[in-house]
Amino acid sequence: MTSKKTTLMTAEDIERVLQRMALQLLERNRSTDKIAVIGIHTGGVFLADRLQRLIRSLTGERVVPAVGSLDITLYRDDWSLAWQNPVVKKTDIAFSVDDKTVILVDDVLFTGRTIRAALDALMDFGRPHSIQLAVLVDRGCRELPIQPDYVGRVVRTTADEHVDVLLQETGATDEVLVESFRPPA
Repeated sequence: MTSKKTTLMTAEDIERVLQRMALQLLERNRSTDKIAVIGIHTGGVFLADRLQRLIRSLTGERVVPAVGSLDITLYRDDWSLAWQNPVVKKTDIAFSVDDKTVILVDDVLFTGRTIRAALDALMDFGRPHSIQLAVLVDRGCRELPIQPDYVGRVVRTTADEHVDVLLQETGATDEVLVESFRPPA
C-alpha cells in the first residue's frame, strides 16, 4: 500500500481560519462571560486554547470564556471493538456548564461519531444553554446528522483518505495534510 500526502492547510491558513472562527463566534455570542470553549482530546484541546486566546485578544481581555478539555474515549460506540486497552486522557472542566453556551471544538469532523460521544460526555457535567460546534476541517461523509456551526475548511474525502492535523503543541509544524492510500499497481 502506497500513500500520497497533500498539504490542505499551512500554518498561515490555520491561523487565518481560527481568527475568522473567533470573530464569527463573537458575532453570534455577544456575551463572552456565558461562553465555555471545550476541546475534544487531542487536537481539539489545542485549538480550543488557541480560540480562547484569540477571543481574549479580540475583546481586549475584558471577559475571557472558560476553557476546558474533554476525553470521550469511554463514550465512543466503538471503543470496545477498537481497543483492548483504551488510553483515557484527562477531562478538565473546572467550571459549571449549566446555562452556558458551550463551544465544542475538534480538529476534524468526519462521521459525526466523535461529536455524538462528546455530547454524551458533556451532559454528565450539566445542562448547557446551547452547544455549538467548531471544527478546523470538515471532511464530509457523515453517518450521523451533525453539522458544524464554525468550520475552517471543508474538503470532501473518501474512505481511503486520512486527514492529519499537525500542531506545534505536539512538536510538529502547523499544517493539515490529506493522505491518500492506494494499493500497489
